[in-house]
Amino acid sequence: MRRRTLLADASLLALGAGLLAGCGFELRRAPVLPFQRIQLQGFAARSPLGEALQRELAHSAQVVAASERPEVVLTAVSETRDRAIVAATAAGQLREVQLKQGLVFRLATVGGRELIGNTALLLTRDMSYSETHALAKEQEEAQLYAAMQSEIVMQVLRRLAGAPKP
Repeated sequence: MRRRTLLADASLLALGAGLLAGCGFELRRAPVLPFQRIQLQGFAARSPLGEALQRELAHSAQVVAASERPEVVLTAVSETRDRAIVAATAAGQLREVQLKQGLVFRLATVGGRELIGNTALLLTRDMSYSETHALAKEQEEAQLYAAMQSEIVMQVLRRLAGAPKP
């Protein structure tokens, strides 16, 4: 009896794997970029967004300095992180804030030929706020910024994958 149950479970597992393969399901992987060597420029020193982008780019290309002859240059025109008050009580206590993180970038060859013009990415997240839970809300804010940063990095990588060859 137990053997039949194990065989039935194994056949259901195989059927499920076959259905997933048939629908085009595929694990996410680093995008294929049309270049091998890239230089990052214009990011502030110790920029969390710049460091995250460099880490993710390292899976698909080699991030190099200007002296190492890159094929393309990714320039951060502007990088923003903002927090705005959306709602407050009559007593002046904070109730809701809006978090914003953005990046404007462009991609060009070393010779100056533009591959991707100025592209603006802006993400916003709304967050309720309570002064009685200030520490927890501070951690939630940090997590939201980290998630937005990760999403911006993935959007940049997808745009770079669609860029023309240098």
